Amino acid sequence: MNAKQKMRHILDQLAEMFPDAHCELNHSNPFELTIAVLLSAQCTDETVNKVTATLFQKYKSPEDYLRVPLEELEMDIRRIGLFRNKAANIQKLCRILIDKYEGEVPSKHEQLTELPGVGRKTANVVVSNAFGVPAIAVDTHVERVSKRLSIAKPDDSVLEVEKKLMKLVPKEEWTLTHHRLIFFGRYHCKAQNPGCPVCPLLDICKEGKQRMKPGVITKNRVVKPKKANEG
Repeated sequence: MNAKQKMRHILDQLAEMFPDAHCELNHSNPFELTIAVLLSAQCTDETVNKVTATLFQKYKSPEDYLRVPLEELEMDIRRIGLFRNKAANIQKLCRILIDKYEGEVPSKHEQLTELPGVGRKTANVVVSNAFGVPAIAVDTHVERVSKRLSIAKPDDSVLEVEKKLMKLVPKEEWTLTHHRLIFFGRYHCKAQNPGCPVCPLLDICKEGKQRMKPGVITKNRVVKPKKANEG
C-alpha cells in the first residue's frame, strides 16, 4: 500500500483502540489550557493536573498571577520541572495578555507563539482544543510513534514530523489524530516495554518486528488510559 493507504490503516486502527482519545490536561477555558500546556513541558500530564487542581482555584485570571510575588508563584508550582523558569514565563505571558489582548488568550497561532513559554507545540494544542482549529501538536509520544511506524524518518525534526502528518492525515482529522497518537504512545507503544505482542500495527512496524524476534526481550505491560471524568 502507498503512504496514504498506510496512514488510513493506522488511523483506523487507532480509532478502534482509542475512540475516546482526548486532551488529558484538566482545564475549563483557553487561559487555563495555555497555562497547563506551558507547565507540561518536560513534565507528565498527571503531575500537571495535580498542581493545577489547586493552582486554578487560586488564580482565575492573568491579573491574579501578577498580584503575587514571583517567589510565591514558584512555590505554587514547585512540583513541576523547571518551575522557576515557567513561573517567570507565566507572569510575562499574563502581562502581555493584559497589555495587548485585553486579558484574553489570542486564537491565532502566530500570536500564541509570540507569548513567553509558548512554542509551536503549545500553540497547536491551544488552537485545536480551545478554538477548534485543526492542528497536530507533535510531543514526545507523537514523534516516537510516527518514527516507529515509518510515517517519518528517524532523524526528522519535530517540525518535519508535523509536516508529514499534516500531509498524510485528512485535515478534519488532525486534532483527533493528535490525541489518538498520544494515547497510543502513552498507553501502548511506550518508550520502554511497548505492547508489541498485542499490537494491531505490528505488521507495519519494523522496530516491533525486530523486538518480536526470538531472543529479544519483550516484557510488556499495557496501561489503560483514564476516562475523561477521572481527572
